[in-house]
Amino acid sequence: MPSKKRNYKAEYEKYQGTPEQIANRSERNKARRTLAKKGVDIAGKDVAHVKALSKGGSNADGLKAESKSGNRSFARNADHSLKSEVSKRERKKK
Repeated sequence: MPSKKRNYKAEYEKYQGTPEQIANRSERNKARRTLAKKGVDIAGKDVAHVKALSKGGSNADGLKAESKSGNRSFARNADHSLKSEVSKRERKKK
């Protein structure tokens, strides 16, 4: 049985093309540009907010370049919002 080809255009329109996701992507790109203008090397790294956007932070507040694994290791609620701004890895260090 031949496999169906993925319809990338439909997937984009359904999720990435929504106004909410376009705004989220714009905020992420803006944060990367802000750090790049300050001369921070962001190659291969994520831009992390000192205070998460979902917790009331903004791109104007502290930004830092962080490894992908470090930035994505936070516990999440069912709606994908952060449970805590302290990652499991940071808790182990204490």
